[in-house]
Amino acid sequence: MERVTTFGSNPSADLANPLNTKVEDAAQTAHEKTDKIANKASAQVDRLSGSVHRAVDNAAEATTAAAQWASSAAEQAKEVQARLTESACASIRTRPLASVFGALVVGYLLGRIARL
Repeated sequence: MERVTTFGSNPSADLANPLNTKVEDAAQTAHEKTDKIANKASAQVDRLSGSVHRAVDNAAEATTAAAQWASSAAEQAKEVQARLTESACASIRTRPLASVFGALVVGYLLGRIARL
């Protein structure tokens, strides 16, 4: 058999070119799949992040409302205490002997109950 050589032709390059093309196609496909996965993951992270932000905002609003309620409840309790104190003082001023006698009776009854 006679071997024919032509100038400008490289038989190993002809075999490597389809292989290179396949490798490049596979790499391109892998890049595209990776980009799709990254985009989906990014969208889900954004959605979850929004959900977490809303949950934190709702918790902060609830905490603020509870703190305001507790503050107003404490103020109301102080006002009730002041009214009761003023009412008791007015009652004692109007009938001092009856108040002293009533206090003695209540004290005696509590003492008897405590002995049991």
